[in-house]
Amino acid sequence: MIRTHGLTKRFGRVRAVDDVDLDVREGDVYGFLGANGSGKTTTVRMLLGLVLATSGDIEVLGRRMPRSARDVLPSVGALIEGPGAYPHLSGRANLATVDAAGPGRRAGRRRVAETLEQVGLDPADRRPVRAYSLGMRQRLGLASALLRRPPLLMLDEPTNGLDPQGIREMRDLLVTLNREGTTIFLSSHLLAEIEQMCTRVGVLDRGRLVVQDELTTLTGPTGLVRVVTTEPARAVQVLSSAGHRDVRPEGETVLVPGRSAEVNETLVRAGVPVAEVGPQRRSLEDVVLEATDPGVFRGAGAA
Repeated sequence: MIRTHGLTKRFGRVRAVDDVDLDVREGDVYGFLGANGSGKTTTVRMLLGLVLATSGDIEVLGRRMPRSARDVLPSVGALIEGPGAYPHLSGRANLATVDAAGPGRRAGRRRVAETLEQVGLDPADRRPVRAYSLGMRQRLGLASALLRRPPLLMLDEPTNGLDPQGIREMRDLLVTLNREGTTIFLSSHLLAEIEQMCTRVGVLDRGRLVVQDELTTLTGPTGLVRVVTTEPARAVQVLSSAGHRDVRPEGETVLVPGRSAEVNETLVRAGVPVAEVGPQRRSLEDVVLEATDPGVFRGAGAA
């Protein structure tokens, strides 16, 4: 659905995007992660032909961009750098302008109403968009992207301005759309949200793509057993005496190579209290912070 090779964008001497090879496959919910200022939005704008690349190749829906933009863009729903709208018009009237080239008037009105309801907006609300909250504007922007039922959605920080309930509703909507066949390319710096909905992840760090893989692969077992106990020092002593090597205490957690059942049996026989035992898995936050500058990403509001 989206492929780039050597995608690069320079602004003077600064490489905002540096030799990026994206691989977004049909059916993906692809999380494009990075700190604010890492080059995410510039990359997305190049994919849509809104900014010209300094060098490199771009394919969207199997067509070269920006050469084929006229043919490609009608099949791509996009929400980039916040929603745009006519502030004096209602949400419904704004969508009607977007859908002006669509099917007959009656079918178009029905589709506009259905799309507003889909994103949690009231089709009967006649207030002008200038009276909308930021979260409502964000929902309207998503409605505009969804209106023509595109096979590919490209969204830049779609949960911006939403409260926790709105973020959850947005997440549920995107997961449902993906199940129905929509491929989603989602740019964000919110790790917790990406981890709950994405199938593949790419991580951008100061313009460079430092991670790209299946989420299940990135967050799979590390080969260590994680033990939670109120007596970590004693657990380390018992496991080391039993022949386990590289036993590491981390607060009330002990990490040890081996099998969960064997580790648990060793500790229980020695009378060490075990609150929890099982394979250690890395969180997406662990993956990202290992691959990037931790100070930069944490400063950008990773959650």
